[in-house]
Amino acid sequence: MAPENSSAVLIFGDSILDTGNNNYIETLVKSNFHPYGEDFPGGLPTGRFSNGRLISDFIGENLGIKASLPPYLDPNLQVEDLVTGVCFASAGSGYDPETPILTAVPSIPNQLDLFRQYMAKLRTLVGEQKSKAIIENSLYVISAGNNDVGATYFLARRKSSDMDSYANFLVGQASTFIRQLHGLGARKIAHLSTIVTGCVPASRTVFGGIGRPCFEESNDLATMFNEKLGYELQRLRDDARFPNLSTTFLDVYNPLFDIIQRPENYGESVGMNFKLSSKLISMHDIYLDE
Repeated sequence: MAPENSSAVLIFGDSILDTGNNNYIETLVKSNFHPYGEDFPGGLPTGRFSNGRLISDFIGENLGIKASLPPYLDPNLQVEDLVTGVCFASAGSGYDPETPILTAVPSIPNQLDLFRQYMAKLRTLVGEQKSKAIIENSLYVISAGNNDVGATYFLARRKSSDMDSYANFLVGQASTFIRQLHGLGARKIAHLSTIVTGCVPASRTVFGGIGRPCFEESNDLATMFNEKLGYELQRLRDDARFPNLSTTFLDVYNPLFDIIQRPENYGESVGMNFKLSSKLISMHDIYLDE
């Protein structure tokens, strides 16, 4: 996945990568209010679940494409942004079909439909040959599974499925999505692990009990899903039925867990931000700030 070989960045998934799509749909899952965005250029909330930029933005910048990745649903989206990449991710979404129903956001299949719509617009804009080249040379980044292992399983699936079976189910959904992307022309696909779902403030508040400790069952399920997902990405990469498919597993769980366990090792400001964000806003202050 050499940066110089990527012509655009195309993003799918949940709030870890959503740059503002939920601003334009009817859902309670929004972040278009203070203090979100206070460290973003201009200091205003953008719909990103962060005080600053997201991984989506940093990837685009590091690839030399653009410093800020626009949400596809923005009615003011510029046509030139179609050529260099957009974000289809929606905060609150997940691989479990029940998850986007609970949160009233676009599902992963819905995001794939938006991508098909994007492809049609791109063909109209630059022609068949160039649009095909852009699709094949783009970097596709996915973050999904967080809301499934952090909430949906414990709220809606626990009585009907054990954790191992549920993790297998989610990985099957992820595999289907990646194979569908490949069928539409995607070749370079990176998938983030989940975050430390049991330690986000919402999970600690709802499931942690008195004292709000990390909800270890959610962390266990996240770890299980991440391990299985890593193996599945490797299997798909080695499968001759998917020619030229390059898949990468990006582990964000373990670095974040280390920050949670030992914030003092990352400097005074990180340690202080951890203590404050645990009480006030969200874990995004720790790992998605500039």
